[in-house]
Amino acid sequence: MKIYTKQGDSGLTSLIGGERVFKTDSRVEAYGTVDELTAYVAMLADLLQREGGLDSYVTELRTMLGEAMSVEALLAVGEGGKEKVQPLSEEAVLRLEAAIDRMQGEVPPITKFTLPGGHPILSMCHICRTVARRAEREAQRADRDHGIDPSVKPWLNRLSDYFYLLGRRLTLALEVEEVEWIP
Repeated sequence: MKIYTKQGDSGLTSLIGGERVFKTDSRVEAYGTVDELTAYVAMLADLLQREGGLDSYVTELRTMLGEAMSVEALLAVGEGGKEKVQPLSEEAVLRLEAAIDRMQGEVPPITKFTLPGGHPILSMCHICRTVARRAEREAQRADRDHGIDPSVKPWLNRLSDYFYLLGRRLTLALEVEEVEWIP
């Protein structure tokens, strides 16, 4: 089986259920952005694994990758495809909230805005945070245009908060100082 089908040469792609849409459709933009995010999350997990001693975060991120694939599928649903994809579990959002709460309790309160940088892993956390925010905006647009499964939006909304706090928490683990914005 060849990897290319030539089906998309005209600018159309198929959603789950067989509906053909332009590659600029808001659903395609949304699941494409989540796909981009999964690549960055995988890179972050690989960097953390290489660092050593951060296995619990690697495990969280690897779990997130599976959830992100479910979100992509939910965003890729077209006419006739709703029954083919299961909603994201409520536990996925609760797991993110628990991780956010745990990390927030482990870092000092912020007194200034923090900037990306200080260590490549921290910068990657911020890349994940900003792409997660974009994915959330794209999902909101897809919801407005076509309606999406309601389990997607809370998960995407928590995700950027998770990456922000992960970056803050990793400053402690990596023994680097947060870069503060001082105007």
